[in-house]
Amino acid sequence: MLRNYLKITWRNLLKHKAFSFINIIGLAIGMASSALILLWINNELSFDRFHKNEDRLYTVYNRSVFDGKLWCWNTTPKVMGKTLKKEYSQFEQVARVTWNNTFLFTVGEKRLNISGNCTDPDFLTMFSFPLIKGNPKTALNEVHDIVITEKMSKKLFGDADPMGKTIKVDSNAYFTVTGLMKDLPPNTRFKFEYLMPWEYLKKIKQDDDYWGNNSIQTYVMLRKGVTEAQANAAILHVTKDHSDTKDIDQFIHPIAKWHLYSKPENGKLVGGAIEKVKIFSIIAAFILLIACINFMNLSTARSEKRAREVGIRKVVGALRNSLISQFLGESILIALISGIIALVIVQLSLPAYDKLVDAQLTVPYSNPVFWAFFLGFIILTGVISGSYPALYLSSFKPVSVLKGTFKAANALVTPRKVLVVVQFLFATVLIICTIIIREQLQYAQDRDTGYKKDNLVYVFMTGNVEKNYEAIKNDLISGGAAAAVTKTSAPITEGWSDSWGFMWKGAPPKNKIDFNIFNTDGDLVKTMGLKIIQGRDIDPKIYPTDSTAILLNEASVKIMGLKDPVGEIVTNGEGKDARQLHVVGVVKDFILQSPYEPVKHMIIQGPKSWFNVIHFRMNNAHTTADNLKRAEAVFKRYNPDYPFEYNFVDQAYAQKFGAEQRIGTLASLFAGLTIVISCLGLFGLAAYMAQNRLREIGIRKVLGASVMGVTTMLSKDFLILVMISFAIAAPISWYSMHKWLSNYSYRVPISIWVFVMTAAITVLIAIATVSFQAIKAALTNPVKSLRGE
Repeated sequence: MLRNYLKITWRNLLKHKAFSFINIIGLAIGMASSALILLWINNELSFDRFHKNEDRLYTVYNRSVFDGKLWCWNTTPKVMGKTLKKEYSQFEQVARVTWNNTFLFTVGEKRLNISGNCTDPDFLTMFSFPLIKGNPKTALNEVHDIVITEKMSKKLFGDADPMGKTIKVDSNAYFTVTGLMKDLPPNTRFKFEYLMPWEYLKKIKQDDDYWGNNSIQTYVMLRKGVTEAQANAAILHVTKDHSDTKDIDQFIHPIAKWHLYSKPENGKLVGGAIEKVKIFSIIAAFILLIACINFMNLSTARSEKRAREVGIRKVVGALRNSLISQFLGESILIALISGIIALVIVQLSLPAYDKLVDAQLTVPYSNPVFWAFFLGFIILTGVISGSYPALYLSSFKPVSVLKGTFKAANALVTPRKVLVVVQFLFATVLIICTIIIREQLQYAQDRDTGYKKDNLVYVFMTGNVEKNYEAIKNDLISGGAAAAVTKTSAPITEGWSDSWGFMWKGAPPKNKIDFNIFNTDGDLVKTMGLKIIQGRDIDPKIYPTDSTAILLNEASVKIMGLKDPVGEIVTNGEGKDARQLHVVGVVKDFILQSPYEPVKHMIIQGPKSWFNVIHFRMNNAHTTADNLKRAEAVFKRYNPDYPFEYNFVDQAYAQKFGAEQRIGTLASLFAGLTIVISCLGLFGLAAYMAQNRLREIGIRKVLGASVMGVTTMLSKDFLILVMISFAIAAPISWYSMHKWLSNYSYRVPISIWVFVMTAAITVLIAIATVSFQAIKAALTNPVKSLRGE
């Protein structure tokens, strides 16, 4: 019986090659698209989920009220880690981790700037980053121990064994390789190439016990049997109990939610990557469902051709259940063929797709679970796509069919029409959403940054740069490489510091306004191209008292309620540590962090601050290559041991849009594929409808109907269905995009032209798809179509 069913299925596929091709290719594209999305979703869900202690690993967060809102953040004081391990029995292990440190590593003639972290010895036993060589329990016990990855080992030692070898760090420290670690997987939040012991930070005096310095991350592993709720109750008042700060609480966040739930809202982490995962899960389901709808429509459209087969089978004793099984078997076989083609499409698409989603995805062919999932996916797709045709075809009455009185349903509302509406409904929603996402991206990109990005370069202060800064600045300008130079605490595109507790005349008592902190030694306005609103720039050469000068941005002036800010005194700190700062100017707001959010209030401090970066504006009289060559010569002169590594501000700013650009590109890609799949189905359906109405068309032409009239007759039903789908899709799309845009403070309005344009696009696509078959049928010689009558 099974063999007979397979023969019938194969003969049907060969007999109707065009429709079989449309069915198989439509399903294959839908399955491949869904599979690519599912691979990306699986990657997102797997972030940091490979650690054997996963169920006990957490990171510590602070929580407090600022500007009248409850905030939380995952930077903590350095002293917190050792306090938790010493005084709180709920934690078995604790590891503090710095933000990426970049040191110069020298081995022989090789000198490379490489990024990594300083951490506590517990890190290697808490997390499952396996060592190829070395003991994880002792590899970071000594002050000059270092664990390196395979990638870093290859850079410094080639194929030689690095264990026990010495690496010079910067100009005066020597470390011994005590561990060789496997390269980190791409699906982890950690991005280091080496690990140094926390004891080294103490040696270079970068450790402190100040509870107000939130500058590192603290990770904990709970003891077995301790719950998250118990740990949260225990550490709630860690900062309050160990310092004078009485308005900051703590809580822990589980490793399973680090990547997916990273967006703070009202003191809790409620969103983030999980929102993208949900959206693209829906898109994957939509695309697969659209492909299945194609199969349903084309199968039911061919009902008259298979009606006699059903009638004869029923007459000779076939039960309805056996017919349903046969038709479901046919659809599963087609799904299997489509699935194999889909795997080929996925494999060929992966390299380009990886670049698009900024990930390293693989199809796990060697994993039996994958093949079980693949077969389950095939069966599910086959059942979904074949269920309605199977029930529909098996319901035919043999008497009506064999008498020739059977007619396909032609009611006002039929399941086939509903399926076409649903199909184009999904496609239309995706088109509208894609256009609005791209509009939002362009809206943010067109926003005035408040400074001039072009010809602006920054270099991190490494080695002897800080010591020789004045000479470097003078030579950059006198040598023609730069028109202006300034040193700052961070790149102009990033906010590395914030603080609260500033006081001024009229400030509210117990002030908890959090300010972004940015530092400069002078010439900030000239170098960055900022605009002075009031007063002047900081200039310690002309004004020696500018060592304690500050600039405010417009947002700060507004929140501080200062009518005439220039000359105002702002106090930072309390008691003997208090610093009196005087306002010398106000700058126009400029974007330091997210281009999607309002500019935050900012205090720009003068030369008596800390610095990490040199910015210089290149000389317009020379080419970029010439300017960089001159700048490299200057840095090599004063910092010969370190490579000259530079960053363009415009490129760094463009990276702020990376996540949204990927979402926009993915949405565009899958919206396009949805349209292709929908049009394949519409094309096949139109062809079959035209073929079934050839005699009617012949009679109409004999009676004088024009080609245009016949084409309109065949096309109008489909166009009505497309317009109905648009009418339903428009409000759904508006609601979805309104909710998505609410995540951004700086957002584009939803314009009516988006819906008008989408309506025009869908109608034109439908007309182009249907008209080809309609015109072809209308041009057929009526003699041929009526010859059999």
